[in-house]
Amino acid sequence: ATLGYPALGVTDRNSLAGVVRAHTAAKSAGLRVLVGARLDVRDGMSVLAYPTDRAAYGRLSRLITLGRRRAPKGACELYGVDVLEYGAGMIFIALPPLDVRDLRSDQVGALRAAFPGHVYLAGHNLYRGDDCQRLAMLARRSLEMGAPLVAVNDVRMHTRRRKPLLDVLTCIREKCTIDSAGWLLSANAERHLKAAAAMAHLFRGHEDAVARTVDIAGRCRFSLDELRYEYPDEVSPKGRTPQDELTRLTWDGVRVRYPGGPTAAVRAQLEHELSLIGQLAYAPYFLTVYDLVRFARERGILCQGRGSAANSAVCYCLGVTAVDPSRLDLLFERFVSAERDEPPDIDVDFEHERREEVIQYIYEKYGRDRAGLAATVISYRARSAIRDVGKVMGLSQDMVGVLVGQIRGRSGSGLGDGVDEDRIREVGLDPTDRRLRMTVALTEQLIGFPRHLSQHVGGFVMTRGRLDELSPIENAAMVDRTVIEWDKNDLDALGILKVDVLALGMLTCIHKGFDLICAHYGESFDLASVPAEESVVYDMLCQADSIGVFQVESRAQMAFLPRMKPRDFYDLVIEVAIIRPGPIQGGMVH
Repeated sequence: ATLGYPALGVTDRNSLAGVVRAHTAAKSAGLRVLVGARLDVRDGMSVLAYPTDRAAYGRLSRLITLGRRRAPKGACELYGVDVLEYGAGMIFIALPPLDVRDLRSDQVGALRAAFPGHVYLAGHNLYRGDDCQRLAMLARRSLEMGAPLVAVNDVRMHTRRRKPLLDVLTCIREKCTIDSAGWLLSANAERHLKAAAAMAHLFRGHEDAVARTVDIAGRCRFSLDELRYEYPDEVSPKGRTPQDELTRLTWDGVRVRYPGGPTAAVRAQLEHELSLIGQLAYAPYFLTVYDLVRFARERGILCQGRGSAANSAVCYCLGVTAVDPSRLDLLFERFVSAERDEPPDIDVDFEHERREEVIQYIYEKYGRDRAGLAATVISYRARSAIRDVGKVMGLSQDMVGVLVGQIRGRSGSGLGDGVDEDRIREVGLDPTDRRLRMTVALTEQLIGFPRHLSQHVGGFVMTRGRLDELSPIENAAMVDRTVIEWDKNDLDALGILKVDVLALGMLTCIHKGFDLICAHYGESFDLASVPAEESVVYDMLCQADSIGVFQVESRAQMAFLPRMKPRDFYDLVIEVAIIRPGPIQGGMVH
C-alpha cells in the first residue's frame, strides 16, 4: 500500500495456507489481494494459478487437496493432467526455466488449448547481466506460443534489508549452514517489492508486459469475502427443521434431568435460550454437538462440555454438560448473545483413551471431503528461533545453549534486553564477535515467523457442502487424520464454526473410578449424578488435600485453598478463576 499498488498477488507453493492472513491484512491496508497459489507439478513447469470467481477458487482448493492427499504431510504430488482437469476459470502464468532454451512450448500449448485467453508467460528481471537478452527471448517465445508476456518479480521479501533473514530461512529449509549454502542462496537482494516506476524501468521495451499485470488483476475479482460457510443440517430427521428437532430433544432431556418436572424459572430459561438460538440460527451447531455426545454415551465414553457452554440450560438438558445452570444462577448470555454477534463455542472433553473413536466417527459420518481438523500455525519463539539460527550460523551446541540461557521469562517470546554480555564473557565467549551478534539480530527478526503447520488439538470443521472447496485438506502426520490449512484465527476471520473434540485424561480416571465404585459398592454414577455438595470433600479441599484432583492440584491452587476455604461448588468456580496470571498480577488473590 505504501508503494501505491492497487492490488497484490502473493502465492504460497501448492498451498492456500496464507491467504486468509493476506486477505485480512490487505483489507486493513486498503489493498486488494489476488487469491492464488503457485503449482509445482512433477512432470512439467510451474505455474501461478489465480481463480477469477468462486467456482474456480473451489476447483483450485480441490486441486491442491488432490495433490496433498496423495503425498505424506508437508508434500504435494501434482501432475500437468491434474491442472488441465481442474483449471477452468483460472488465470495461469507459466514460470519459465532459468535457461529460456529449456522452455517447453508443448506444456504451455496444452494449457492454452484447454483455457484459451487465460494463459500468460512470466518474465523476470533476474539481475544476472543478460536480462535484456533473456527478456527479448521470452517475448519472442511468448508470441510463438500465443501466451502474452507478463511482468513478475519473484518476490521473497518486502525490502532488501531482509536479505540476511531470507538466506537464514533458505538454509533452515535446505538443512545446511550459511557457509555451505553456496548456490542455494540468491545472488543478490533484488527479490523485494518494487515501486511501479522501478518495474517500468526494469521492463523498458516491454511496457505491455507491465500493463498486463493490471489487466490480470482486473480479471481476478474473486475475494474470500465471497465464501459462504454452511453448517451441516442432515442431523435433523425429515420433516423437522433443525430448530424443531433441537426443541424436541431439549424437552425430552428435561424429563431426564428434572424427573419431578422443571420449575417455572427453569422452563422460562429454556424457552428464552431456545428462542435466542432460533433467532441466531445456531440450532444445527447444537445438534451436531449433541450427536457427538449421543455417540459417546451409546459407547460408554465419558464426555463433558467445558467453558461457558455450562451456562446453558439447553446444553444441560441435551447431556452436553453435567452442570445445572439454574442451581448456580449462571448467565446464558456469557455463552450466546445477540449483542456480541459471536458464534457459540462448545468444547467437549472425551476420555483421552477413547477420543479417537469419536474423531473417526466424524470422518465416517461426514466424509473426508466434508470434515477436517483445523490447523495450528506453529510460529518461532525465542528458543526455537535461536536454536535454528545458531545452527545455520555454524555455532556450536554449547554456544547456542548459552544464548538460550539468556532468554528471560517462561513464554520465550523474546530475548528481553538482549544477550547478557557479562554472562557470555564468564563462559569464555566474545560478545563483540560479529557472527554472534548477527545470530542475535537475526533471531530477533525471526521470532513470530511461521515455522510449520500442525494440527489443532481437536477443533473440527464440518460443512454442508464440500469442505475441500473452502480450504485445501491434507494428510496429518498421524494415521487416518486429515487437516485443513487454516487455523482458528483464520476460521474466526471468515465466520467458520468449529467444534472442539478434546481429550481429557481425568475423564478416563473418573470412568475407572465409577467402575470401581460399581464393583465394590454396587452403586452406579455418572457425571450429573455424583453427589455435589459432600461436606467431607470440601473439608479435604480446605486442608489442601487435592493432589491428583483436576484443576486444583497445582502448587498455587494448593496454597490458596486453605485461605479461600471453599464450602460449595461456586466457591471452587471462583477459586479456580482467580489463580490465573491476570488476577494474580492484579492483586485479586489478596
